[in-house]
Amino acid sequence: MPTRASALPITLLALATAAGAASPPEAAAAGSPGYLIFVSNEKSGDVTVINGTTFKVQATIAVGKRPRGIHASPDGKSVYVALSGTPIGAPPQLDPQGNPILKRHKDDDDDDAAPADKSADGIGVVDIARSQLTGKILAGSDPEEFALSKDGSRLYVSNEDVKTASVINIATGKLEHIIPVGQEPEGAATAPDGKRFYITCEAGGDIYAIETAHYTVAGHFKVAVRPRSMAFLPTGTLAFIPSESTGQLNVVDTTELKILKVIDLPGGSRPMSVKVSADGTRIYASDGRAGTVSVLDAHSYALIGSIKVGQRPWGIALSPDGKYLFSANGPSNDVSVVDLSTNKEIAKVKAGDSPWGITIAPGAT
Repeated sequence: MPTRASALPITLLALATAAGAASPPEAAAAGSPGYLIFVSNEKSGDVTVINGTTFKVQATIAVGKRPRGIHASPDGKSVYVALSGTPIGAPPQLDPQGNPILKRHKDDDDDDAAPADKSADGIGVVDIARSQLTGKILAGSDPEEFALSKDGSRLYVSNEDVKTASVINIATGKLEHIIPVGQEPEGAATAPDGKRFYITCEAGGDIYAIETAHYTVAGHFKVAVRPRSMAFLPTGTLAFIPSESTGQLNVVDTTELKILKVIDLPGGSRPMSVKVSADGTRIYASDGRAGTVSVLDAHSYALIGSIKVGQRPWGIALSPDGKYLFSANGPSNDVSVVDLSTNKEIAKVKAGDSPWGITIAPGAT
């Protein structure tokens, strides 16, 4: 598939230090934390930083409009967060099969929608040591989610409103490739070996596997609609993709690019984020409106438990030591801390307005 590297101008913008100044810590850690938890707050336009030792808010960093997808760099120096000037819209109406009912010829500038501020679109760069937003990488229209290459040199971005994926060189801030995909691309995930990244498309359930050697589409398959994310076994041979509208989790053979099994999650589940434990034994899926996180055996796919957390959990993350799970609970404006030895919520941490995504990075030394 041809590359269109000149389709969009991409620049790295330096930002004034004051624009990203962090708020004073709400609680001091006893020594340096082993890790920090970064939470994107979609409506308040900031990132909450939580100390991984005390589970107290350590800083609040203003980043821009609609922060959603958020990921730490492999070297632990930066956190990247997707920003968008496209106004928040109501969830689409669904047909009897759970498929979104899309209006033809509708865009962000229709009379019944507020105009999009495209100048706000980009990937914000947060310096972890300084707790500051230090730049913004332009990454195409309406970035919602993205993944990082294994070496941390590239961003793989889903551009929801233009049906493309963008490949961005972080060092230069340059757009290197645009890959056409399906309608409403949302999730992005890099395979464990780094040889492919995947884009999940919300409206039609299309999944695209894109090779990172030449950025060509290696394959394409479908799952039930509204796939939000993707996670892999450590070997990379199997992956798990939730279908939000149908309350299911798809088990995918990543070699053959085919669905091996479809798992029905507990009634009322609307799965959004999925994670696999570092040892490859457990799958965790945030169940959205059900207010729970489902725990499954990664080999038998049996449901082990259902953990009650906050309202409508979206993003989830696992601690580096595998002891805790954290969920971003949108309507309740908090983060649940779950002890995975008991599968029980042990604390809630107040975040900003409508927490969306979570990533974990090493603590400052």
